[in-house]
Amino acid sequence: MAEMPLLMVPDEDQRQLASTAGQFFAEHSPIERVRALRDGADELGYSRALWGRIAELGYPALHLPEEHGGLGMSFFDLALVFTQAGRTLVPEPLLTQLFATEVLSLGGSDAQRGEWLAGIADGSVVVGLAFEEAGQRYARAARTTSAVVSAGGYVLSGQKIQALDAYGADQLLVTASLDGATQVFLVPRDAPGLTVVRQQRLDGRNVARVGLDAVEVPRAAMLPGGADAFGVALDRATVALSAEMVGAADAVFHETVEYLKVRKQFGVPIGSFQALQHRAGRVYIALELCRSAVLAAARAVDERPAELARYASLAKAQANDALLLACDEAVQMHGGVGVTDECNVGFYLKRARAAAATFGDAAFHRDRFASFNGY
Repeated sequence: MAEMPLLMVPDEDQRQLASTAGQFFAEHSPIERVRALRDGADELGYSRALWGRIAELGYPALHLPEEHGGLGMSFFDLALVFTQAGRTLVPEPLLTQLFATEVLSLGGSDAQRGEWLAGIADGSVVVGLAFEEAGQRYARAARTTSAVVSAGGYVLSGQKIQALDAYGADQLLVTASLDGATQVFLVPRDAPGLTVVRQQRLDGRNVARVGLDAVEVPRAAMLPGGADAFGVALDRATVALSAEMVGAADAVFHETVEYLKVRKQFGVPIGSFQALQHRAGRVYIALELCRSAVLAAARAVDERPAELARYASLAKAQANDALLLACDEAVQMHGGVGVTDECNVGFYLKRARAAAATFGDAAFHRDRFASFNGY
């Protein structure tokens, strides 16, 4: 019997959830806020106070079980919230906290889940991600950061790059090689020997270089199932990021369409020119294909977890293509103003470039998807 297709159409409750989230983000974190954070040289790059309000709405814990401070909803529901956050480029750490909760939920001990999940859910604890290493493009295993057993636990040594939200975090999720196998550790931000050097990506969001100089952690710092959970968490986070990118692509596309309606040349709106209509149509098609792939991947998290990796790579490849195309065409169709700082298009373009390189670019995910399908 043929497998039933995944249902990708949100129901009424899910549409209401998305609408409520969209209204909140539009009111409290409009796109102009990205400019204000940049111009104010804000070191954190987001607001802990606003993050607390987002947590009060339950968004970081939407999919977590109620016993860990969550709402017990689906990952598909969560993806709809990420899409709305992407529309206004909300800089708060939704993505990294999702990653952290996934790793802890899937790979943590009962004690670790009890100690950390509720704090992440209510916004009182922020966890940074430190797993990427120099010279290992999109690698999922720790190769240069090591962990050795000590009398009291483990000693971690190595360097991490592009550590998302590590600057200003309370804890870091760190991958390290222990006896040849990658393990995951929770490391306090103030651990002796740990250094976090703030850096800033093109889109204004914080990353960091993390140094581990013989950092000692207790045995309870290692997640017992972290090695297996890490890859699943990364795929789920990739789906969430792809959902955010759908929202960004949708927003910049509609902003461009509105511009085509009001900008005039030769006495008529430039949107009446057939060449621009064709270009806008191409973006629309790419966006709708991307939306379908992302919603299918989000539904697969809930209904077909065994196929998640394949769906995640399909979604990210499509999201990369759609957002980059939407932003590139927005610049072109806005003309000269599209490359000025006063135009919001530039913020979407910068976010597109950074997001496309996060968790794997289109080429990486196409190759991964092809390998899953035996191409």
